[in-house]
Amino acid sequence: MKKVAIYGQAYHQEHEKYVIQLFEILEQANASVCVFGTYAEELKQAGLSVTNGLPVYDDENTLDASFQTLISLGGDGTILRALDQIKHLPIPVLGINLGRLGFLATVQKNEIPQAMKAFFSGDYRVEERVMLNVKSNENSKEFVSIGCALNDLTIAKKDTTSMIGVEAYLNGEYLTTYYADGLIISTPTGSTGYSLSCQGPVIMPNTDNFLITPVAPHNLNARPIVISHNTEIKLKVLRREDQFLASLDSRVTTIDVETELIVTKADFTAKIVALKNHAFINTLRDKLLWGQDTRNKFSIK
Repeated sequence: MKKVAIYGQAYHQEHEKYVIQLFEILEQANASVCVFGTYAEELKQAGLSVTNGLPVYDDENTLDASFQTLISLGGDGTILRALDQIKHLPIPVLGINLGRLGFLATVQKNEIPQAMKAFFSGDYRVEERVMLNVKSNENSKEFVSIGCALNDLTIAKKDTTSMIGVEAYLNGEYLTTYYADGLIISTPTGSTGYSLSCQGPVIMPNTDNFLITPVAPHNLNARPIVISHNTEIKLKVLRREDQFLASLDSRVTTIDVETELIVTKADFTAKIVALKNHAFINTLRDKLLWGQDTRNKFSIK
């Protein structure tokens, strides 16, 4: 019997058909299902009975290593939140895309039956994705609950329209001072996120690299740089305001300017379920229209 957790952030009426379909398939497969409490309550309030009698989990009644997978219902942001539920546990995440783009949530709504058939037959692979770990020289309590990120750490100005200065050190050696609206430290997974919109390169998710990308830099010769994921990155914000913003996968906290941030590779990985007919390069072509040129009459395959 497969033991499965279900996580969702928000339920919308247009999801009804797909949510019902998923729970019916799980019931027919005799799976043991546990649902995130807040999401289960939303489904009940919407009039869906699919979670009736099913156990729930939350911050107090948490998951454990006995689960074979966590199914995330939403977009990539939902997967990032789901990983916060899993933390260091070796539970792979299967993302069903009820959102928009979906680089992590690669199973589309109309693929739910095929995806679940592949899951129950073992016809899938688990991709391990490197994560960031962030600490501070002050052992700041802000990072106790949000100390790891699959996508990126972003430093940004808080109460000023002026740029900020961020000193960057790699393994203790001074790299440069970025004068910009902010600075992004990205994993390969996060290279298709905020970093990409700031002219950062796309990095294949199975590579052993981190990426440093300035946001709207004033020093125009400061370009994105790819470094080894075994590098310790130290960041110091120059004083202009008393505080700055730091976000880990969109979870934002305010940091005192004297605080130094230390970024390293986390000692555990995020595990993402990928169907065998889903590949990252296909996602690039489908989601980013990679290399498409409307001037050409014939597409290249």
